[in-house]
Amino acid sequence: MLSFDIRSLTSRAEQVAGTLEPDDQIWEDADQRPAGPILVEGRLSPAGQSRFYLSGRMSGKVAMECRRCLTDVTEEVNDELHAVFAPAGDTAVDDPDVFEFDPGSRELDLRAAVRESWLLAVPAFAECREDCKGLCPTCGADLNEGECGCEPARDSRWDALRKPAGRTAAPDDN
Repeated sequence: MLSFDIRSLTSRAEQVAGTLEPDDQIWEDADQRPAGPILVEGRLSPAGQSRFYLSGRMSGKVAMECRRCLTDVTEEVNDELHAVFAPAGDTAVDDPDVFEFDPGSRELDLRAAVRESWLLAVPAFAECREDCKGLCPTCGADLNEGECGCEPARDSRWDALRKPAGRTAAPDDN
């Protein structure tokens, strides 16, 4: 459960134990969605003046492609979760890390905070293994499966540096 009755939170803290599913409506089209449910555990407590503080952990898996060979890879994502919630329109709320909620609402929804924390915790890229050789830039063959037989690509801009160095005359010291 990632939604809590605000009235019960004003007097005591609540234990958070719930999941955020990959097909939840909170996700946007461009988001790196989890490969399965994200497990969220922690504590939601009052932080004064109709504010609440979430502290805990989240864990899940994300499916990505290896950045070198494009093989499917599953990465574990485990990270701390911290968020502050304040009523919308609160003049003291000028921090982009504070999540606003409707002061007339009866429920505090934690999904937006979990989504944002997830997106920040997901690695930017993945590798199938540390020694991945990637794809051949000429024919596209997976070099982890063996050599492809292509001639190594050469950049002609460096040809002048590949030539044997000749002697240059020393400048006049006059």
